[in-house]
Amino acid sequence: MKELLRTVWTWGEMVKFSHSVFALPFALFSAFLAARPGRPSAGQLVLIVLAMVAARSAAMTFNRIADFKQDCANPRTALRPLQRGSIRLRSAWVFLAISCAGFLVACGGFWHFYANPWPLRLALPVLAVLLLYSYAKRWTRFTHLALGAAIGLSAVAAWIAIRPEVPQLPAWLLMLAVLFWIGGFDVIYACQDVEFDRRFGLRSLPAALGIGAALRLVRLFHVLTVLALIGVGVTAKLGALYLVGVAAVAVLLVIENSLVSPDDLGRINVAFFAVNGFVSLIMAFLGMLDVLL
Repeated sequence: MKELLRTVWTWGEMVKFSHSVFALPFALFSAFLAARPGRPSAGQLVLIVLAMVAARSAAMTFNRIADFKQDCANPRTALRPLQRGSIRLRSAWVFLAISCAGFLVACGGFWHFYANPWPLRLALPVLAVLLLYSYAKRWTRFTHLALGAAIGLSAVAAWIAIRPEVPQLPAWLLMLAVLFWIGGFDVIYACQDVEFDRRFGLRSLPAALGIGAALRLVRLFHVLTVLALIGVGVTAKLGALYLVGVAAVAVLLVIENSLVSPDDLGRINVAFFAVNGFVSLIMAFLGMLDVLL
């Protein structure tokens, strides 16, 4: 039993399972928006959660495989499970295949149980976007926004899973909010690797512009996040609870940006995980509560 728990922990560490808290709440919120005036069924919510976990596991595993050599050379990532040999590359490829299959099965569940073929029809293009993101840093400094777009797709995908016609404006605005929110904090995270990225020819906004200019751009991204969230509230005609959530997110993003500076990157992990975890949970919880009430 102890060995099993250690194995599960190692795999969870490799795919950063705890980071699911960033995207999953927004996908569930989008599902509740799409289902109005009713609400999504328990089965639909279970399929969304399974699809999100499988898709994210596939994306992170492929990212670890694609970046294997770079992660071995980077002191910050040299002790990740693949790098230290706790997980073999062959096993990672098998896990990637299982995760992709799990995503396809979850998408197929909407067709089988709810007569909605669109999640399965769009599954392969979505997987392509999620996997190919890993190569964005080879050719564009805006790799952070590519990540944000890939994760932001979850809001539109969840809407389609519940309501298969063309997603309405709130879904697209929610995608934009996630895009700029994720893109912003990924820029903050990338500030740790500026010298490494420059030396190995990897592209990022901090490596291209310098840390100071990149952090100023993060503030713009997060202003756009709040504006997009306000747009969701206006177009979806949400109420006071949702607006409280937007205000809380705005305060949290101000705190996040105040935690890091060009001269002090020591609190990046606090800004990255703790603050952003609260952003997604508070926003999604109050948003869903507003819809239900």
